[in-house]
Amino acid sequence: MGWEALEQWGDDVARIEPLAGGVANDVWSVRVNGHLAVGRLGARSDPDLAWETTLLRRLDREGLSVPVPIATTDGRLFADGVVVMTYVEGGPPETAADWRRVADSLRRLHRLTPGWPQRPGWRSSTDLLHAETATRIDLGAMPPEGVARCRAAWARLVGRQTCVVHGNPNNPGNVRMTAERVALIDWDESHVDVPDLDLVLPRNAAGLADDAYDIAAQASAAWEAAVCWDDEYAVKRLADVRAV
Repeated sequence: MGWEALEQWGDDVARIEPLAGGVANDVWSVRVNGHLAVGRLGARSDPDLAWETTLLRRLDREGLSVPVPIATTDGRLFADGVVVMTYVEGGPPETAADWRRVADSLRRLHRLTPGWPQRPGWRSSTDLLHAETATRIDLGAMPPEGVARCRAAWARLVGRQTCVVHGNPNNPGNVRMTAERVALIDWDESHVDVPDLDLVLPRNAAGLADDAYDIAAQASAAWEAAVCWDDEYAVKRLADVRAV
């Protein structure tokens, strides 16, 4: 149906301009009942969108700063692939202190979500020790030697508790900061996994010990190679994963 679905948010709704940063989705600033918001149109399934919007509502209730889904006039949190969320003000992290605040917010996310169900169609990094495919991942398309390196990196995470991970918090464009709060935006890569994957931040802002940082960095590089394969960035990330 496309952007016509915006009509389901009422009569006073309109797209304003496209926003940068959307890769898998078409993202626009929108006006809803006189308020600035963000609209996103993509190809995610209804169960996938239900998982994401339910998560964001829960995190908002728990006091984490996130884009909050705005319901349609009949109370749905998405319609025909469209999600409308509150607009989040702020700028990207710039200093070491900023990134430490990001790490604190990520750890709050991780503490709030142990036992959260997996996003429909997704798998964790340790699931991929045995599985071949998941949403946006097809290990069969990668060089076998590269798959072996990725799995060796993920094997170092076996046995750790899982929770919701944001999925791409080291991208400054996915963080909106003010003096009062840190907001994480763009939850399109969020899923259930080992929290270490979220903590490979600039300047080691999460304060991981050397061995812990190495484990997390290798697992993260392997994940980014697999989820993006085979664009230029994925090839670069796979080169960062050590040979077995």
